[in-house]
Amino acid sequence: MQSGRSRHLGRTGIEISTIGLGCWQFSQGGGLAGRYWPPIPQETVDVIVAASLRAGVNWFDTAEAYGRGRSERALARALATAGRQPGDVVVATKWFPILRRASSLVETVGDRIAALAPYPIDLHQVHHWASLSSVGAVMHAMAGLVRSGKIRTVGVSNFSAGRMRRAHAALAREGIPLAANQVRMSLLDRSAERNGVVAAAKDLGVTLIAYSPLAQGALSGRFHDDPSLAAHLGWPRRLQSAFRGRALAASRPLIEELKRIAAAHGATPSQVALAWLVQFYGDPVVAIPGATRVAQAEENARAMALNLSEREMRTLDEISRRVTGDGR
Repeated sequence: MQSGRSRHLGRTGIEISTIGLGCWQFSQGGGLAGRYWPPIPQETVDVIVAASLRAGVNWFDTAEAYGRGRSERALARALATAGRQPGDVVVATKWFPILRRASSLVETVGDRIAALAPYPIDLHQVHHWASLSSVGAVMHAMAGLVRSGKIRTVGVSNFSAGRMRRAHAALAREGIPLAANQVRMSLLDRSAERNGVVAAAKDLGVTLIAYSPLAQGALSGRFHDDPSLAAHLGWPRRLQSAFRGRALAASRPLIEELKRIAAAHGATPSQVALAWLVQFYGDPVVAIPGATRVAQAEENARAMALNLSEREMRTLDEISRRVTGDGR
């Protein structure tokens, strides 16, 4: 039986909390991905992961591309420091497909296993659709990893509705479900509805893992309160339009409503934004906010205990559509 704080991961039978912890910020400065966030000492990673676990988070999402394995290794060390045994938590990672063929999945899975040891790969995802191989070939390689016991389940990321359907069909021919599609989703990004991804996920029984569910912090309201904070962001984040003056002005009505609802619940705007995401869409959607501080991790996890009314969700939906231009 699923509680309001948990969902099944697709049709795999794996149960995950509605809020997981995204581990992009554990890249420790490695590669392009690592430039989005300041390097975080392992001791801080340890306390962030421990705080998330205490607050009810039972799964963690990382990737090969997050610091070329640095995030995976940092996560594994933090889980060990917290005293968690293999199987106690759900661990998701991703294969980086750009300029690679499906054979790379087989060639690199050992690196992923070693980086995360002793924790198994519960969900292995294709980080992007742009492999040199076809979707079918990539899914065939993934199916082989499942059969060999190297990974438990298969997911994709940044796949369109059509590509997700092709991935699902390819795996189904091998008797394996497509567990998840990880896509950008938030009150400031409704594209997954517009492009049919949400509808396809519901049709196929695929979980949507919402990344950047707080629009990389834009929905916290702190950049609206003090726009000068954007100057201190890592340069890839700083270049994003959401933190510029015109975009901040456009999204201000949404932030003001988030603050109003948050005040009524004794919560924060970020918690309301996360609660809306997993409650408005229901079973298909879970979210993976990141955290660079313990307080953020605790705040994000506590969003699972926040129950919004139908009116509050509808009001946020309407304002969000006006702000994003996704009006019905």
